[in-house]
Amino acid sequence: MKRSAPQRIVVKAGTQVLLSEDGFPSLGRIFALVESLASLRRQGRDVLLVSSGAVGLGARRLGIPTRPGTLSLQQACAAVGQGELMALYQSAFGRLDTVCAQVLLTQEDFSDPERRANLRATLERLLKMGVIPIINENDTVATLELGRIKVFGDNDKLGALVAAGLGADLLLILSDVDGLHERNPHQDPGAPLLREVAAITPEILARAQGSGSRGRGGMATKLESARLCMESGVAVVIARGEGTGTLERVVSGEAHCTRFLAGPRPKGDPLGPWLKEAGS
Repeated sequence: MKRSAPQRIVVKAGTQVLLSEDGFPSLGRIFALVESLASLRRQGRDVLLVSSGAVGLGARRLGIPTRPGTLSLQQACAAVGQGELMALYQSAFGRLDTVCAQVLLTQEDFSDPERRANLRATLERLLKMGVIPIINENDTVATLELGRIKVFGDNDKLGALVAAGLGADLLLILSDVDGLHERNPHQDPGAPLLREVAAITPEILARAQGSGSRGRGGMATKLESARLCMESGVAVVIARGEGTGTLERVVSGEAHCTRFLAGPRPKGDPLGPWLKEAGS
């Protein structure tokens, strides 16, 4: 069955995609991502980017070889790295005559109904004006998000909340793997790729293992994010973020990836049940 092309797309790019092993920005992947996003925007699609990388960039700039373990050090790295991250995006999008905007969020922007409504209104206005919002946690002042998971604790879940709250057609999670495999592909390179998932079952969850050395997320958080989106009527794709043309292949249905099928759109606030479950 041929799927209709998504018109409102949230793309989440993880630290493993945006940074190289030595902690420096992977300029080739970043500029390829920006070019694809700008191309989709020129086609008339609504595009939002949820970007990791600030803590990793800050850690490299401050000479910290591994992900900082304490909250205060993580926040210090975020304060240093967020400016560098946005400077990269501003420069790359500017070369393509595309406007981007920084949007930094904390859990209260979702858990408080008035702030959530204001956030949606702001994002809708930016999209209407042809701007690409670049969204990240406000790690410099956040406490619950960096210290322990509540409403969200990583950008996979942040991307899911944005996608569900805005009624997106697709959340695309760019990772360092092709998608969800039968077994951990880093340990078993021949593990088969699951091409389509209709429901997040205990068997599906059992296939999630591990997380990246520089990022907070892993396959488990990606599956939890997929569950939130699927229950909110949003399709999800997990695909490898390396190389060029990934976004275009995902939109056209030709990507080598895992696609999570959207359920029916719920009535009322799509985030209400999930926020209640998260304890906010």
